[in-house]
Amino acid sequence: MNAVAFSDLVDDGAAIEVIADVRLLPTGEGGKSRPISSTYRPNHNFGAPEDRHFYIGQLEIASGDEIVPGETRRVPIRFLSGPGLRQMLTLGREWRIQEGDRLVAVARVVEVIGAP
Repeated sequence: MNAVAFSDLVDDGAAIEVIADVRLLPTGEGGKSRPISSTYRPNHNFGAPEDRHFYIGQLEIASGDEIVPGETRRVPIRFLSGPGLRQMLTLGREWRIQEGDRLVAVARVVEVIGAP
């Protein structure tokens, strides 16, 4: 069995918030079989598919609401600050949302909150 190492990139900076279009992959594309809700805090991969350095971000889904597999929804995402993250979160930037090495969603920045 091959061991795979993952690392989360976090620093002491202020949280970073964006509005993003998030597409939760359907199970037929390897995505989740269940909806996600306000407590969903996956890994965010801004590198290549084989990259194992992740940023931590929580999708801010309204209480009682959920996103179902196959659906695209515009949602706020609040990231813990990490090295280089602020420079990567630009309008139109796309990235992968993962659970470990499993791709479960893709996202695209449509607004950076508090941007100059």
